[in-house]
Amino acid sequence: MLKKIKLKDAVGTALAHDITEIRPGEFKGPAFHKGHTVCNEDLCHLQKLGKNNLYLIDLEEDEIHENQAAAILANALAGEGIAWKDEPHEGKINLLAATDGLFKVDTTALAAFNMVDEVMCATLHNHTLVKKGEKVAATRAIPLVMKRVAIERAAAIARQNGAVLAVKTLREAKVGLVITGNEVFHGLIEDRFAPVLSEKVTTLGSKVDGIVFAPDDEELISQAIANHLDRGCDLIMLSGGMSVDPDDVTRKGIRMAGATEMNYGSAVLPGAMFLAAYIGEIPLLGIPACGLYHRITVLDLILPRILAGEHIGKADLAFLGHGGLCKDCPECTYPHCPFGK
Repeated sequence: MLKKIKLKDAVGTALAHDITEIRPGEFKGPAFHKGHTVCNEDLCHLQKLGKNNLYLIDLEEDEIHENQAAAILANALAGEGIAWKDEPHEGKINLLAATDGLFKVDTTALAAFNMVDEVMCATLHNHTLVKKGEKVAATRAIPLVMKRVAIERAAAIARQNGAVLAVKTLREAKVGLVITGNEVFHGLIEDRFAPVLSEKVTTLGSKVDGIVFAPDDEELISQAIANHLDRGCDLIMLSGGMSVDPDDVTRKGIRMAGATEMNYGSAVLPGAMFLAAYIGEIPLLGIPACGLYHRITVLDLILPRILAGEHIGKADLAFLGHGGLCKDCPECTYPHCPFGK
């Protein structure tokens, strides 16, 4: 329950909530914090903030203050790799990455949580690469005082199917590269794929264990894959030979090597002819020629997810269609753009 008192009568009382000050272009934040005892010197400042009245809180048994509510919500939302402190700021609690990794959001559970009246949580996009300490989400109860049952309901929804928010660390993969194509194998042109793929692998904390060049021959491609598996590689990436041209036999080579699952084609441009396959639990990624001409492709969307332990299937490649169109900007700003989101 809130009790209104006139500002002139508020000297000596403790503030029930943070009071925000906004100076356009300069500052937004609490001018006074919850619990601050109002003194005479504060009255002029409070009036400038439009406060002619202040409020005292006398909570009923079934009511909860915004700060307590925010802590309950944050605790329910936070999963593996998420850190937060019970230090509300203007009634809001920030959730941070506890480690470097891939930020994961159960978007369906998040929407259900946000459907509860008077609570909210805003997050970064699902599958965003984050650094330790980076803010990934924020939550709060919207009113200053609300019914406890609504907070408990929102918290129960957040916990229903496991954590809504998580950060998954990327494993250090031992990567084998297979560079296909007669023109490269026979030395007619210089290979440019291996450096591109190697940089993407090492940037994410993994290492390239070996590079094998193979002509457009499915048996030799299959053998190159087998050689990498024998060396203990736990991720294999193949370049070239992914189009519909009859000479492009990379997919046949992957099948001959023992792939039990093959998902060819993604709803992403650039990267429509991408392939995700598996030999047992070992993922094989087929990268089409667009990887040579575009700095960012479907591989940049999928590789972090593979390293975070996801199994990429047909549905995953299909759902990339929403946001999967690169705008080919003259100056690429990825990941600070809509691509893949």
